[in-house]
Amino acid sequence: MKVKLVRNRKIEDYSSIIGEEEIEKIKNVAEKIRRLKVVHVNSTSFGGGVAEILHSLIPLFNSVGVKAVWEVMEAPEEFFHVTKKLHNGIQGMKVDLSEEEKKLYLEVNRENAEKLDLEGDAIIIHDPQPAAIISFANKESPWAWRCHIDASTPYKPIWDFVSEFITRYDAYIFHMENYVKPELSRKRVWIIKPSIDPLSDKNRELSDTEVLRILERYDIDPEKPILVQVARFDPWKDPLGAIDVYRIVKKKLGEAQLLLVASMAHDDPEGWIYYEKALRHAGEDYDIHFLTNLVGVGDIEVNVFQRAADVALQMSTREGFGLAVTEALWKKTPVVARGVGGIVSQVIDGWNGYLINTVEEAAERAIRLIKDKKLREKMGENGREFVKRNFLITRHLRDYLSLVSSLIQD
Repeated sequence: MKVKLVRNRKIEDYSSIIGEEEIEKIKNVAEKIRRLKVVHVNSTSFGGGVAEILHSLIPLFNSVGVKAVWEVMEAPEEFFHVTKKLHNGIQGMKVDLSEEEKKLYLEVNRENAEKLDLEGDAIIIHDPQPAAIISFANKESPWAWRCHIDASTPYKPIWDFVSEFITRYDAYIFHMENYVKPELSRKRVWIIKPSIDPLSDKNRELSDTEVLRILERYDIDPEKPILVQVARFDPWKDPLGAIDVYRIVKKKLGEAQLLLVASMAHDDPEGWIYYEKALRHAGEDYDIHFLTNLVGVGDIEVNVFQRAADVALQMSTREGFGLAVTEALWKKTPVVARGVGGIVSQVIDGWNGYLINTVEEAAERAIRLIKDKKLREKMGENGREFVKRNFLITRHLRDYLSLVSSLIQD
């Protein structure tokens, strides 16, 4: 299924943020592959960082003269139960994948190899869901596999299954060096960090009036300390840990609010289980707000919640990269997070936030930031500048253009 894009992005739109010189550098890289066609394939057009990135990246490819299309695989619900196991297994969880589940996974990939538009000069496949399509496609062009999850310590039986397909690719793209497995040819590896779009509704500048109106709509008090965690309800994101941090902060300060913000994506059936677990853990504390697309929360609302927060939490125990961290830093909100996965490349301890190991440490750092406005503002400024230099969609585009150029030349 081809995605119909709603964002009409042009590279020139970003000149006021990154400067004309950087725009010209991107155009120069694109010139080498003008009029070529790049196909991106993933499993959903809504929910999660991959879809968000592609909604901005695809029109930017086209704006610099490289034809890009985005295909989303079609699959029954039971397929996503299987691929959630693959996701968890790659991130280190011991999971059992039956022969029937393997058969379903391969059959859905075979069907999508026939349905999707895979005719292009370069094909980029995102994450494990469509990874096996390469086994059934008419592979005439170079293919790259993009891993968006923490593959540093995978569960071996799952990795052995997935790597049968991954090793067939011409390039492998990871967020971090330590995600790269020894059996993957180092010559084919690219390290490309993900990004946010500073012009999207989730990240654009907002007026104080907009912020206050939306806080009022969701019964959030701007005068009371606010903690926010933006993350799927997922065992790796540890929403229960975020609730525990909030309880310590509230006990010591006398008042606090916790905003648990998430989108319930259709390719993550496990999300409902952990949503219910978090609800039970929260009990009847009305200062804990569950803010999802189920109650009308969209990109602008997420933007508001991250801007209004005194501290952004990211209590993940595994994290491919953590774009919610990037988003908060862009909005000048310091982050308190476990130092896992891609978070360590974003949060510089004591400079734009704090890296912690335990709930107690997180609470102590959060209290320090809430009490010290000058420290909070200084870290916020540092965070925004760091994102501007490293994690904007324009840099991401340039990296992908370089990748495609290299693949074509090889």
